[in-house]
Amino acid sequence: MTQRFLRRIEVPIDADATYKNDHWTNRDLIPMPVERRTYAIWSYFIYWCISGMCISAYTTGSTLLAYGLTPQQAIGALVIGGFCTGLLSVACGWMGERHHIGFTVSSRFTWGMRGAYFPVLIRTFTWDGLQAYWGGQGTYGTTLIALLTTIFNRDQTLAGGVLYTKDLIGMIIYYIFFIAIMRIPPERLQKPFIVSSILFGGTLIGLLAWGVSNAHGSGTLFKEPGNPAHGSIGWSMMFAITSVLGAWGGGTLGQSDWTRYANRPYAPTLSQMVAAPVTIIVTAVVGIVVTSCGDQILGEVIWQPFSLLARIQDFYGGSPRARAGVFFAGLGCVCAQKYLNIRRGAYVLAALGMLSNPWQYLSNASTFLTVLSGFGIFLAPFTGVMLADYLVVRRCVIKLEDCYVGDSTSLYWYWHGFHWRALLAWVIGVFPTMPGFIMSVRDATAYNSWIRIFNIAFFVGLAVSFAAFWLICIITPPPGVGVGLTYHDETRAFGDREEASSSRASTGDEKHVEVEEKEV
Repeated sequence: MTQRFLRRIEVPIDADATYKNDHWTNRDLIPMPVERRTYAIWSYFIYWCISGMCISAYTTGSTLLAYGLTPQQAIGALVIGGFCTGLLSVACGWMGERHHIGFTVSSRFTWGMRGAYFPVLIRTFTWDGLQAYWGGQGTYGTTLIALLTTIFNRDQTLAGGVLYTKDLIGMIIYYIFFIAIMRIPPERLQKPFIVSSILFGGTLIGLLAWGVSNAHGSGTLFKEPGNPAHGSIGWSMMFAITSVLGAWGGGTLGQSDWTRYANRPYAPTLSQMVAAPVTIIVTAVVGIVVTSCGDQILGEVIWQPFSLLARIQDFYGGSPRARAGVFFAGLGCVCAQKYLNIRRGAYVLAALGMLSNPWQYLSNASTFLTVLSGFGIFLAPFTGVMLADYLVVRRCVIKLEDCYVGDSTSLYWYWHGFHWRALLAWVIGVFPTMPGFIMSVRDATAYNSWIRIFNIAFFVGLAVSFAAFWLICIITPPPGVGVGLTYHDETRAFGDREEASSSRASTGDEKHVEVEEKEV
């Protein structure tokens, strides 16, 4: 009975497959075959219209005003953060472009076959929940209420008053929509991406037109002095840059999940260097201008887009024109979520996202920015370790077939499947910024040297972990450095341990086996 059930839930396998399903291999984990590499240069531009033109970008920009920066200062921080995001996307996506593997597999040669689960889970746990919460606000809390103003009591709350009941219902409705979208394989998402980007682009244009036309300009905040937290403009701007990098840290770290679908070399590079910063900056600037105009029109700084849409509807007395505008704006935001992933993993992450209580992140602007920077505390060291290992220590040379062998014959088994060098470097990278993060969470008014380090958490975590891993590998080199190829060999099979072992023997590669035995 149990065996029959397990066979029924096995991941489907291609009819002409040269691999077998096991703990380490399935059709979504092997290097992308040629027929599934459907992303051209324009495809990655459209991808960044989803990843950069999204609610995260809008909210990051508008939040900086609520945090006390002037619009000019906020835009300056966004420009720097956007271009840094583009550079990190190129660096982190290189292994997907050259080896056609995703983040899950690429983590194996850095963290070990078993240790690879650690960065994968940390990267996606909380961010998916936040995206779903925004989707829920747009689905029920804005779009449906714009159609039927009496559909639900807006003021009913849960979770100590932090979570509106309508938002929870919307989140559940949105997850149903999300599950339906997951039926589309990633290599066929270009057309849904186009639809989503058009809808959200229309929302941005509509909000901008409403704000500028009614405020007769960019709003009063562009003419007022800022009041940055703790009175330091420089550190507040660094905190803003860190928030941008923290917001896209998971996306840049996992760029290989998308670059593996490239139909030719360098297809993703141009969009990563140009489209990534441009879409992030433009969307965030729209958020800044609309928030500034909203302050003049409505009399308050509203940094959350769905709260702004609800306030607009109330401001105009729930008129049919206002409800229609809010409906289409909310619909555009619903279709702008960007956490599309491989189907079954996405279902699990959706459940984990709900358990992460994302509504707690959005209680105020300071908390939201602290959460974004908090993401960077963990993601930046992951990025530093991965880049140091792949680009510097291994010089882009990996033995790809060993990433699918789950025993001690694998080059990347290390110590019982875990790579202690990576874990040690990651801990060293997290340590300097953790005290400031804890102090910020406990007391939002606290300000000292630890908190200033936390304000630049992404830069500190990336640089420290990068240097630490490099130094550790100089002192005690990992096994098999220089063994393998800098590209994907289309003739290799994956997932068959015996075939991988015979391939290793036929190439006369006994050196790394001896080193690996010393490692164990």
